[in-house]
Amino acid sequence: MTELAARALDGIGLLDSLTAAEREALGRTCRWRRYASGEQIIDRSSDSRDVFFVIGGAVRVVIYSLSGREIALDDITAGGVFGELAALDGSPRSASVMAIGETTVAAMTADQFLRVLREHPDVALALMRRLATVIRVSGARILDLSTLGANNRVHADLLALCRAAEVTREGHARIRPIPVHSDIAARVSTTRETVARVLNDLSRQGIVRRDADALVVLDVERLRDLVEEVRGE
Repeated sequence: MTELAARALDGIGLLDSLTAAEREALGRTCRWRRYASGEQIIDRSSDSRDVFFVIGGAVRVVIYSLSGREIALDDITAGGVFGELAALDGSPRSASVMAIGETTVAAMTADQFLRVLREHPDVALALMRRLATVIRVSGARILDLSTLGANNRVHADLLALCRAAEVTREGHARIRPIPVHSDIAARVSTTRETVARVLNDLSRQGIVRRDADALVVLDVERLRDLVEEVRGE
């Protein structure tokens, strides 16, 4: 393994509390692999227990309904971690994970990961905070799926994308890259056709505009109102 690979764990947020030397030592215990876009990294219900750190690229955590519809649970970018649940409780994987674009990961055995948590309480605390965030986000998503119609779920997803988007001087939110209809559909449990129809409706209302390199939300407040009116907030 190259010296660069040995230092790659410096970008992993969960390990921020460790020294550079400690991260380098851990990096040398990991197995490194590159995945092509769409390639599966974890198969749901497999009995593997490795923990994975995303060094470059991004991954998508998905499950599939009985009808075969893909439901996206999360996208994890460089600096993130996945696979920790199986390492913690020893149960089979609860979801599949695939690469989004070319992706590099570092895999750590469950035993090594648990040793890190025991020896470094700050890392264990960071993991607990991450899991708490996952629970909160999942709770909000379950509420939306239970109470919002498909159109409103698309509105809520776009509003969430606005929070991480570039905001122009005019107050417009530029979402880049342009969201893929199938990705939105997977996140909010609907169809690509529904997503396309909702975006067309928003365009006609002057709320969104599609540019060459971005989906521009021209009226974030109006989009927020569409969501909050239905949520009752």
